[in-house]
Amino acid sequence: MSHTPHDLHAEFPDAADALHTLKIGNEHFGKLAAQYHDVNREIHRIDSGIEPASDDRTEALKKERLSILDQVAVMVKDVSA
Repeated sequence: MSHTPHDLHAEFPDAADALHTLKIGNEHFGKLAAQYHDVNREIHRIDSGIEPASDDRTEALKKERLSILDQVAVMVKDVSA
């Protein structure tokens, strides 16, 4: 299996401890992380030419990914504070 760019650890390279803490202790984060993984993987498949998608679909997925990242960033900041 190839590495998928933009995974949460790549997006938050200095927050490995916070990501781990959230993953094991925050159910909402777990759901967000799973949703992020699914959306990010789909974007990667589209960008790699494996899965066809319209520009509108691709744009919607990228906006969803950014929205999830914004939510995760707040949670990481709160845990790291």
